[in-house]
Amino acid sequence: MSIVHSITETAHAFPSERLTYAGTVPDCWAADEEAAVSTTIGVDHGGVERDFDIFSDEYIADPSRVWDELRTECPVAHSERNGGGWMPTTWDDIAAVAYDTDNFSSRDSSVARTPEGASFISAPPITSDPPFHADARRMLLPFFSPKAVEDLVEVTRSIARERLDVIAAQTGANRGGSGVVDAADAFSKYIPVRVIARILGLPESDEPMFTRWAVAVLQATPEEHDHRALATREVLKYFGDLVDARREERADDLPSKLIDMRLPNGDPLTNRHITGVGFLLLLAGIDTTWSSISASLLHLATYPDDRERLLAEPELLDSAIEEFLRAYAPVTMARISATDDAEISGCPVPKGDKVYLPFGAGNRDPAMFDRPDEVLIDRAHNRHVAFGIGIHRCLGSNLARMELKVALEEWLARFPNFELATDADGRSAEWGGSQIRGPRNLQIRVGI
Repeated sequence: MSIVHSITETAHAFPSERLTYAGTVPDCWAADEEAAVSTTIGVDHGGVERDFDIFSDEYIADPSRVWDELRTECPVAHSERNGGGWMPTTWDDIAAVAYDTDNFSSRDSSVARTPEGASFISAPPITSDPPFHADARRMLLPFFSPKAVEDLVEVTRSIARERLDVIAAQTGANRGGSGVVDAADAFSKYIPVRVIARILGLPESDEPMFTRWAVAVLQATPEEHDHRALATREVLKYFGDLVDARREERADDLPSKLIDMRLPNGDPLTNRHITGVGFLLLLAGIDTTWSSISASLLHLATYPDDRERLLAEPELLDSAIEEFLRAYAPVTMARISATDDAEISGCPVPKGDKVYLPFGAGNRDPAMFDRPDEVLIDRAHNRHVAFGIGIHRCLGSNLARMELKVALEEWLARFPNFELATDADGRSAEWGGSQIRGPRNLQIRVGI
């Protein structure tokens, strides 16, 4: 008998809130003939108002409720908020748009407003379109191949064990006692930042700064624009200085190797290109895996039957990891732009309009997944899009899977019995949101 849990019953689920619309409703929003009659601001069409706010407290707390409502009532939604944009909510529509590079561009994939003075940011290959995209991606693939990732397993395992030693000492678990730890802060975030710093040839002493940058850039709300802009400038300067130093003296790291590479036409990579690659790999490499490790630990702390099953059947860990990625997709969405007048399932998208691709919504589509609201750690068929889909699918997916697997293996080996706890404010977990979503505060009692 398969043990399952409803995603909407986990620690990050909050009561559903009504959505509000601040604009004119496009005709293609009509769920039926009756719903299309009125198009004024705030009109209720069939029980749900067609709008979304990706920075609202409700969306950050539980975007799945918003996606489910829109998928049923308005599968291609529109909002005037945050600069305006469209949001398809079915797996098929998300995939179709992601693959349509003729009509949509990924040159600016950030969901937050581009900081003033930083519109020049290039982070290839994620901000590249065909045909250049293929060349930019091809250069990086060897560094994230299965073989390259396999060479990092023992390093990753050593990092995880080092952090677990610290946690055991701080909580008294190494002396037969028990205690509470913020697993997101004390464990999850350390693994990806140290691994990606090693790949990029960056000093461990700078790791706290890297984590701060990742949070500032990828989790910023519109109100935190200045904070995000400052962090963006700091990251670009850091990598600009690094590239200058590597041009003077090479090291055994990725920036040095990129300096020596050539494009198919024989041209070397520019400083801007290499700086953009560093910007992308550092920030995306930290926050996404940090979020995935924390969300997985939250699930196992909340549902001990799943934890016990993994301990009894460790061969299920690979399928459990894929299910955690599906259910708790760390990348909430990417944003692309229509380069020509286009359509999404018959809904016209004018040239220049933005489109949000909510990968987590695709992972919850009942047309693609049986019992999508349940976490099945033995799910056999799992075509999730947690790593995106199309030409911009995450090139670091092999690395992310390895880091997540090693983290869970080592945590379960050290602390097979653990449970949710609370901090001084009575919170067990606090979710961060925006473009990357995951527990930023995760109180777990170990040594029980």
